[in-house]
Amino acid sequence: MGDNTSSWFRNVCCRVLRTGVVPKHVAIIMDGNRRFAKKMHYGKAFQGHVLGFEKLKETLQWCLDLGVTEVTVYAFSIENFKRSKEEVDGLMELTKQKIAYLLEESDVIAKHQVRVRALGDLRRLPDDVLQFIAKGVNYTKNNARAFLNVCYAYTSRHEMTEAIKEMVTGAQDGLLYPSDISEDLIEQCLYTGDSPPPDLVVRTSGEVRLSDFLLWQSTYSHLCFQDVLWPEFSVWHFFSAVLSYQHSFASIQEARREDRERRDKQQYESDLRSVLDQWQGINVPEASLLEQMVKEHAERRGQRQRAFVECMRTRRVQFLEQLCPAS
Repeated sequence: MGDNTSSWFRNVCCRVLRTGVVPKHVAIIMDGNRRFAKKMHYGKAFQGHVLGFEKLKETLQWCLDLGVTEVTVYAFSIENFKRSKEEVDGLMELTKQKIAYLLEESDVIAKHQVRVRALGDLRRLPDDVLQFIAKGVNYTKNNARAFLNVCYAYTSRHEMTEAIKEMVTGAQDGLLYPSDISEDLIEQCLYTGDSPPPDLVVRTSGEVRLSDFLLWQSTYSHLCFQDVLWPEFSVWHFFSAVLSYQHSFASIQEARREDRERRDKQQYESDLRSVLDQWQGINVPEASLLEQMVKEHAERRGQRQRAFVECMRTRRVQFLEQLCPAS
């Protein structure tokens, strides 16, 4: 099939997929770079990572063409620090090169209004890499049409641990009451707190596991494991994953609806207990007054939670801004 025919057929398939439900948020575990380098006898794993970054750029264009507005990629796990110094240093240098390329592609960024966000325990990264990341994040911070979340020095268990620490500190500082802590608040304290959960999670290389990536967020996501090394990932693999998501969309939405109802019920019961605890030893007020008190308690709780989350997010933003002051 010639290039023109292939491009035409790809566009037709893209239009067909767009008649169905398109995942708004796609998460990708880009696995198989080192195995690809070994398969192609490149000698060093670094060349596989270079090709992996190129594949990411290509995949992001497919996402934009289809109408996917948010992509989260697993770029560097905390566990990756255990690899050889040569490979880790190579990945850090590659990160700087690609961010520099991003800053040079200002027309593309402006056209699609892409905002880049770095998620993870960024303090673990070398200072020079961190400064490049800060430049990329701050350069795109006012864009809001599409989002690229890049996970550096990340694992999901570490992310959840840090979220718990944030809430414990908030309670110790008097910003939160212990009863304010809920599943919704935990979600807002995760590195992904600004994002909806991924609709579709894709992992390449044939491995059938999440490897500590978005464990909390992907509870009600469609998981697609594909037996292809990341540099060999094609638009047809991508379309296949989206089609698989469309087939399971109804069941995913039903599961999310049931989860939302469960959370709302648990939150109401928690608010009711907090109000009743204030009336221990005293006659409980009539139903209408009790309901009004629960409503007022929920409003005060919401105000505390919002103020706490805003403070936390401002601190995280300022951490990168201080590395790269706005001009």
